[in-house]
Amino acid sequence: MKKHGLLNSNLAKIAADLGHTDRVCIGDLGLPVPPKVIKIDLALRHGLPTFQDVLDNYLDNILVEKVILAEEIKTENPKQLEVILEKLDSSVEIQYISHEELKELNKGVKAVIRTGEDTPYSNIILQSGVTL
Repeated sequence: MKKHGLLNSNLAKIAADLGHTDRVCIGDLGLPVPPKVIKIDLALRHGLPTFQDVLDNYLDNILVEKVILAEEIKTENPKQLEVILEKLDSSVEIQYISHEELKELNKGVKAVIRTGEDTPYSNIILQSGVTL
Protein backbone atom coordinates (compact mmCIF):
# COMPACT_ATOMS: atom_id res chain seq x y z
CA MET A 1 0.00 0.00 0.00
CA LYS A 2 1.24 3.50 -0.87
CA LYS A 3 2.31 5.67 2.07
CA HIS A 4 2.66 9.00 0.27
CA GLY A 5 1.52 10.97 -2.72
CA LEU A 6 -1.80 10.60 -4.47
CA LEU A 7 -3.59 7.73 -2.74
CA ASN A 8 -6.79 7.85 -4.82
CA SER A 9 -6.09 5.27 -7.51
CA ASN A 10 -8.03 7.09 -10.25
CA LEU A 11 -6.28 10.37 -9.52
CA ALA A 12 -2.88 8.65 -9.32
CA LYS A 13 -3.48 7.06 -12.74
CA ILE A 14 -4.42 10.39 -14.34
CA ALA A 15 -1.36 12.05 -12.77
CA ALA A 16 0.96 9.31 -14.03
CA ASP A 17 -0.40 9.66 -17.57
CA LEU A 18 -0.11 13.46 -17.82
CA GLY A 19 2.12 14.94 -20.47
CA HIS A 20 3.25 18.49 -21.15
CA THR A 21 0.25 20.82 -21.70
CA ASP A 22 -2.33 18.21 -20.61
CA ARG A 23 -5.08 19.73 -18.49
CA VAL A 24 -7.05 18.65 -15.43
CA CYS A 25 -9.86 20.57 -13.75
CA ILE A 26 -10.51 20.69 -10.03
CA GLY A 27 -14.10 21.73 -9.49
CA ASP A 28 -16.70 22.45 -6.89
CA LEU A 29 -19.88 20.46 -6.24
CA GLY A 30 -21.88 22.16 -8.96
CA LEU A 31 -19.47 22.13 -11.90
CA PRO A 32 -20.94 20.06 -14.73
CA VAL A 33 -18.71 17.36 -16.21
CA PRO A 34 -18.93 17.05 -19.99
CA PRO A 35 -19.84 13.68 -21.50
CA LYS A 36 -16.84 11.44 -22.19
CA VAL A 37 -14.62 13.33 -19.70
CA ILE A 38 -13.44 11.27 -16.74
CA LYS A 39 -14.96 12.40 -13.43
CA ILE A 40 -12.99 11.64 -10.29
CA ASP A 41 -15.56 12.24 -7.59
CA LEU A 42 -13.93 12.93 -4.23
CA ALA A 43 -16.97 14.68 -2.71
CA LEU A 44 -18.07 13.22 0.61
CA ARG A 45 -20.52 15.91 1.70
CA HIS A 46 -20.91 19.67 1.41
CA GLY A 47 -17.52 21.16 2.17
CA LEU A 48 -15.50 17.92 2.19
CA PRO A 49 -12.97 17.68 0.82
CA THR A 50 -12.41 21.36 0.29
CA PHE A 51 -11.23 22.76 -3.00
CA GLN A 52 -8.04 23.91 -1.27
CA ASP A 53 -7.32 20.43 0.18
CA VAL A 54 -7.45 18.90 -3.28
CA LEU A 55 -5.51 21.75 -4.89
CA ASP A 56 -2.74 21.43 -2.28
CA ASN A 57 -2.38 17.72 -2.93
CA TYR A 58 -2.41 18.22 -6.69
CA LEU A 59 0.24 20.97 -6.58
CA ASP A 60 2.42 18.80 -4.32
CA ASN A 61 2.49 16.11 -6.99
CA ILE A 62 2.12 17.78 -10.40
CA LEU A 63 4.23 20.46 -12.10
CA VAL A 64 1.82 23.16 -13.28
CA GLU A 65 2.79 25.79 -15.85
CA LYS A 66 -0.57 27.50 -16.34
CA VAL A 67 -3.92 27.83 -14.60
CA ILE A 68 -7.24 28.99 -15.95
CA LEU A 69 -9.83 30.53 -13.66
CA ALA A 70 -13.26 32.06 -14.16
CA GLU A 71 -13.21 35.84 -14.24
CA GLU A 72 -16.19 35.73 -11.85
CA ILE A 73 -14.04 34.41 -9.00
CA LYS A 74 -12.54 37.90 -8.64
CA THR A 75 -15.83 39.40 -7.45
CA GLU A 76 -17.83 36.38 -6.29
CA ASN A 77 -15.17 34.53 -4.28
CA PRO A 78 -12.14 36.81 -3.77
CA LYS A 79 -10.95 34.98 -0.63
CA GLN A 80 -10.72 31.71 -2.56
CA LEU A 81 -8.81 33.49 -5.32
CA GLU A 82 -6.39 35.02 -2.83
CA VAL A 83 -5.53 31.61 -1.39
CA ILE A 84 -5.11 30.10 -4.87
CA LEU A 85 -2.72 32.86 -5.94
CA GLU A 86 -0.63 32.46 -2.77
CA LYS A 87 -0.04 28.79 -3.63
CA LEU A 88 1.11 29.28 -7.20
CA ASP A 89 4.74 29.58 -8.11
CA SER A 90 5.60 32.92 -9.70
CA SER A 91 6.38 31.15 -12.99
CA VAL A 92 2.80 29.88 -13.36
CA GLU A 93 0.82 31.72 -16.04
CA ILE A 94 -2.67 32.76 -14.90
CA GLN A 95 -5.50 33.22 -17.38
CA TYR A 96 -8.99 34.47 -16.59
CA ILE A 97 -11.96 33.60 -18.81
CA SER A 98 -15.71 33.58 -18.32
CA HIS A 99 -17.25 30.75 -16.35
CA GLU A 100 -19.07 29.64 -19.50
CA GLU A 101 -15.77 29.47 -21.39
CA LEU A 102 -14.22 27.46 -18.55
CA LYS A 103 -17.05 24.92 -18.78
CA GLU A 104 -16.50 24.73 -22.54
CA LEU A 105 -12.74 24.16 -22.07
CA ASN A 106 -13.56 21.25 -19.77
CA LYS A 107 -14.55 19.27 -22.86
CA GLY A 108 -10.81 18.92 -23.55
CA VAL A 109 -9.44 18.11 -20.09
CA LYS A 110 -8.12 14.68 -19.11
CA ALA A 111 -10.36 14.63 -16.02
CA VAL A 112 -12.54 16.73 -13.75
CA ILE A 113 -11.87 16.21 -10.05
CA ARG A 114 -15.07 16.92 -8.12
CA THR A 115 -14.59 18.22 -4.58
CA GLY A 116 -17.12 18.87 -1.84
CA GLU A 117 -16.51 22.62 -2.15
CA ASP A 118 -19.72 24.63 -1.97
CA THR A 119 -18.48 28.17 -2.54
CA PRO A 120 -19.04 29.89 -5.90
CA TYR A 121 -16.59 29.66 -8.80
CA SER A 122 -14.20 27.32 -6.97
CA ASN A 123 -12.99 25.79 -10.22
CA ILE A 124 -9.57 25.74 -11.81
CA ILE A 125 -8.03 24.19 -14.89
CA LEU A 126 -4.39 23.23 -14.35
CA GLN A 127 -2.09 22.77 -17.32
CA SER A 128 0.85 20.44 -16.80
CA GLY A 129 4.37 21.66 -17.26
CA VAL A 130 7.39 19.60 -18.19
CA THR A 131 10.22 18.48 -15.93
CA LEU A 132 13.73 18.44 -17.36
